[in-house]
Amino acid sequence: MSLSQRIVRGVTATFGAQLLRLGAQGAIILLLTRVFLSPDEYGLIFLAIAVFSIATLFGTLGIPKSMAKFVTEYRETDESQIPHIVRSSVAFNVGTVTLVCLLFVLSRDWIATVYGEPRLEPLLALGVVYIVVKVAHGYLLIAFQGFGRVTLTAATSTVSSVGRLGFIVLFLVAGFGAYGALAGFVVGYLLAVVVGGVLLYRIVSSYPTADSSEPGLSTRIARYSLPLTASQGANVLYKRVDTLMVGFFLTPVAVGFYELAKQVSTFVIAPADSLGFTLAPTFGEHKSADHLDRAARVYEQSLEYVLLVYLPAVAGIVLLADPGIRFVFGDAYAGAAPVLQVFSVFVLFQAIDKITNDSLDYLGRATERAIGKGVTGALNFGLNLVLIPAIGVVGAAMSTALCYGLMVCYNVVLIDRELDLHWRSLASSIAAAGGVTVAMTVAVVALQPFVTGVATLLAVVAAGVTVWAVLSVASGLVDISEIGTRI
Repeated sequence: MSLSQRIVRGVTATFGAQLLRLGAQGAIILLLTRVFLSPDEYGLIFLAIAVFSIATLFGTLGIPKSMAKFVTEYRETDESQIPHIVRSSVAFNVGTVTLVCLLFVLSRDWIATVYGEPRLEPLLALGVVYIVVKVAHGYLLIAFQGFGRVTLTAATSTVSSVGRLGFIVLFLVAGFGAYGALAGFVVGYLLAVVVGGVLLYRIVSSYPTADSSEPGLSTRIARYSLPLTASQGANVLYKRVDTLMVGFFLTPVAVGFYELAKQVSTFVIAPADSLGFTLAPTFGEHKSADHLDRAARVYEQSLEYVLLVYLPAVAGIVLLADPGIRFVFGDAYAGAAPVLQVFSVFVLFQAIDKITNDSLDYLGRATERAIGKGVTGALNFGLNLVLIPAIGVVGAAMSTALCYGLMVCYNVVLIDRELDLHWRSLASSIAAAGGVTVAMTVAVVALQPFVTGVATLLAVVAAGVTVWAVLSVASGLVDISEIGTRI
């Protein structure tokens, strides 16, 4: 199978799994917000998950991504070392997650006391199991990426998504409330870990095994995981610490608004996420083969398509956030609308980062990326301290969008240094995408007064997408027949 075919197949499989995941996640969000839980209870669940995510970071460190990087490298040089790479990484992660779970058990009561929320304590009781299955689940997804088997990542992700939906519904119908919803997350991840574990075992078993590990290999895996850990830590500062701070300074209701807006924004990221996850290992392969020119063209093509899709998406979110939140989730969640409008900028930067972030790891620039992410993550933390007490939950969104944007710009500079991008060509594509965005915005604004419910909202969205598609094809920005060959 050629590289182009592998990329297209991987993107298709991953995006298909993303659609199933987002469909399941959308059903979960609708059930939790419209049927089973109040905004206060909804916020409590995701406040607990934010706490667990901090622990998951330290349980994972950067070991899975380091393992994936070395697997990609040794697939080209010495396959007999791959089983040793996987075993070493699994042993590292078992040790880290055991230590983190012990510390979490000892600090659980203290966490509930800090937040002054007695209702948080029973949710935290599920923390150890959640941390273990989430670490294992994340390890498996990244492992399949390293092996170039993103279709298996898609399969495992699908099992997780469907499992979470099924068990959350089961436990909520049984009357377990917020505790049951959180338990549904745990069981869904556990089911995916069992399936993914079997698949990974079969893959590793198919490789020849050297009698002994290459001297210093385990040390190099551990050493390369350090900058990745720093980078992931900054990622948590962006994605979870803000939620913790909203919960600390404000209320669980504010957490509910913030998390709902953030979750809605993740729906829009799915295409870029699928593309970036599939492409990232190919950059390592290109570098190993000394084909950096080809890697540069792949990145440029990906960036053009991401901007063409997400510049109009930002405009659409800003214009339709308020009626969208009200009609889909109910007036009780209207407070999430201004947060979602600010997050529209975050969506654009995150889309660019999806095709940039992991690619830097596979290009061997994890240390530089970690520095940029660490600096902007610390800045985000500081701005949250100022903006959340001053202007509320919107302040958290503003801080996240601004600091994430700075980090993404820095990452693109790193990519440019590594690949020497053609910026004149990119500038032309960006300008054309901007023109399409303006035309689509005019169409949506003209139709906006007719939005009176979910059906008319969907009709306006469909009209905007139609305008975008027609202009994109007519201007030559999109040529479906060339997508596979140009990548």
